[in-house]
Amino acid sequence: MQMPSRQPTPEIGVDELERLIAADSVHVVDVREDWEYQRRRVPGAMSVPLSRLQAQVGTLPRDKPLAVICESGSRSLAATDFLLAQGFAGTVSVKGGTGLWAVTQRPLESD
Repeated sequence: MQMPSRQPTPEIGVDELERLIAADSVHVVDVREDWEYQRRRVPGAMSVPLSRLQAQVGTLPRDKPLAVICESGSRSLAATDFLLAQGFAGTVSVKGGTGLWAVTQRPLESD
């Protein structure tokens, strides 16, 4: 008996994220913990730590697709799967996360 194949989580790279941000066609959701978010983040990203995502899902905007980012791309995969299951069509995970964003010399905000 064959198991149904699970669709892979949709992902984009930091180049695509930068393009989407410039076009104002995506909301960036940072699912890292508060201290990580405060230290450095993609400009304009909203903080919704993975540990609070389920409780805060009703506060997320639905007017544009969501790009979910974490430090390396692991937590964002789980968050993206959850958000897609909650009806957030077009949600994607950012491969390489904030770490790759920083390494490629893109701008960062901090508190």
